[in-house]
Amino acid sequence: MTHYFVPSLLVLAAVFATSNAVAADAAAGREKAAACAVCHGIDGLHKVPDAPNLAGNGADYIIKQLEAFRTGARQHEQMSIIAKGLGEEDISDLAAWYASIKVTAEMPQ
Repeated sequence: MTHYFVPSLLVLAAVFATSNAVAADAAAGREKAAACAVCHGIDGLHKVPDAPNLAGNGADYIIKQLEAFRTGARQHEQMSIIAKGLGEEDISDLAAWYASIKVTAEMPQ
């Protein structure tokens, strides 16, 4: 009798053991976001025309974008430079902060 689930579980365990998951701290992210505030605002609402709003975006999305800037998979004159200086913890904390900001929408009448 062959047990296919055992190798699958071992693969999953290896993936989770080698992942770079870092516990996110939104309060630390708020402090770190002070450096982002010029363009993205401390409230996550952009202050310059070509900067996106970050408030309310999912943490996974923000992490993916910052990692893409850091690795060069995504390019932007300023963000590519800034992201290279961010560590895993910085990225997780910033993502937790911006994801924790509640955004509401109002439909036009």
